[in-house]
Amino acid sequence: MGFNFGLCSISFRKNTPEEILQAMNAVGLSVIEWGSDVHCPPEKAKKIAELQKRYNIKCCSYGTYFCLGVTPICELKEYIKAAKILGTDVLRLWCGDKNSEDYSAEQKELLFNECMAVAKIAEAEGITLCMECHNNTYTNAEESALELMRAVNSQHFRMYWQPNQFRSEEENIAYARQISCYTVNIHVFNWKGEEKYPLKAATDIWKTYLGCFDNDKNLLLEFMPDNKIQSLKSEAEALKETAK
Repeated sequence: MGFNFGLCSISFRKNTPEEILQAMNAVGLSVIEWGSDVHCPPEKAKKIAELQKRYNIKCCSYGTYFCLGVTPICELKEYIKAAKILGTDVLRLWCGDKNSEDYSAEQKELLFNECMAVAKIAEAEGITLCMECHNNTYTNAEESALELMRAVNSQHFRMYWQPNQFRSEEENIAYARQISCYTVNIHVFNWKGEEKYPLKAATDIWKTYLGCFDNDKNLLLEFMPDNKIQSLKSEAEALKETAK
C-alpha cells in the first residue's frame, strides 16, 4: 500500500476551504482531515464534499471537537452524519478534558463507560472513533492510552498518534510502538515545546517514528512552522521524504 500524504485543515484556519484544497492539489497532497470548528461545521459538509471532488482530494477523517465526558453523547449523531457526507468513516474525538493522572477512580470509570458506549454507536454506524494522544486528555501518556484501548476493546474505537513536543524522542518512540496496532492516522509536525520548526530538520527522527507503524496510515501535516500557506510546498516535500 504505502502512506497517504495529507493535511489537517486547522493548519490554515484563516484560509477558506477552497484555498486549502487548491494549495494541496498544487503540492500533491491527496487526503485531508477537516476541522469541525472553522472550516467544516456539520452544516457545511455537503458544500465541502463538492469542493473535494473539484480538487480531487479525499477526506480521510473528520476532526471534531467532541469531548468524551464533556459533550453530550446525543450530539455525536450530527458529526457522524457530516463525516459520511464528507466521505469518511473516521472521526477524531477528544478523550476527556484533563490528563489521565488527574482522574479519580470514579471519574475514570465514568469516562471508560462512555467510551464503551460510543464504541457501540460507532460499530452500529460502521465508523471508527479515534482518540488523539494529546496533553490535557486521558490519552496523554502511552500507559493510559493502552489501558483505554484494551478496556474498550473495539475495532471501532482507535487512536491517532503524534509526538509530544514536551517529551523526549525516546518517550515518543515508546508511545508509538505501544499503540501502533491501534493507530489510524498520524499528525506530523516538528515542534519543541512551544516552538515550531520546518519538518525537513526532523526527517531522521520522523523516519524512526514511522518505522513503528505499518505503512497504511494517513500522514497529516498539522500546522506550518510559520503559519503561512506558502510554506505548504516545502513541508509537503519534507513529509514525502520522511516516508522514503
